[in-house]
Amino acid sequence: MPMDLEAYREFAPKGTVDFLLKLGERVRGRSFLHVNSTRYGGGVAEILHRLVPMMSALGIDARWEVIAGTPDFFAVTKSFHNALQGEEQIITEEMYETYLQVNRENAEKIPLEADLVLIHDPQPAALIEARKWGKWVWRCHIDISQPQRRVWSFLRRFIVRYDAAVFSLPPFAQRLPIPQFLIYPSIDPLSDKNRQLPRSEVTRILDRLEIPRDKPI
Repeated sequence: MPMDLEAYREFAPKGTVDFLLKLGERVRGRSFLHVNSTRYGGGVAEILHRLVPMMSALGIDARWEVIAGTPDFFAVTKSFHNALQGEEQIITEEMYETYLQVNRENAEKIPLEADLVLIHDPQPAALIEARKWGKWVWRCHIDISQPQRRVWSFLRRFIVRYDAAVFSLPPFAQRLPIPQFLIYPSIDPLSDKNRQLPRSEVTRILDRLEIPRDKPI
């Protein structure tokens, strides 16, 4: 379904939608590729389900690719995820090799050509090795302020090859020799999760779940 940007005028600060439309004119027809590790579940997928149609509505040739991986690969990246957020993990050389091998296999299957490629989080970060042209940006959605040093050192050697990195908050970032940008946490006021519910619908839900009304909700 095409995204209707006009619907956001009610919620966005005055002039924001017009500003986006103006910016869209400058990049109309450019190609933009998002790559992450899952189509459903998790915050990144939720963002991309809304963001990619928004970009298309602005005239951008926006695509979204998802890397394929084995259960071992996703177990490894889960350990990476925890280690980067400061939880001590045991990461073996075989685990690092599993990570690299799956990224190499995806690099052969996914068409990575675009004017701008945005790689989300650690799982597909090593795809940078397959870059042929275009600008590449790494988007980190997690807090890596106090990572397990060995895991960060491993990942950092890929991140420094990007043209820029994006973090959610200043304290979540690391020192890098590439430009860094901030995209603060936000919500989509038009998503099902954030829409206002009529009182009648709230009542039906509470009744179905047998939730009493004599206490604050």
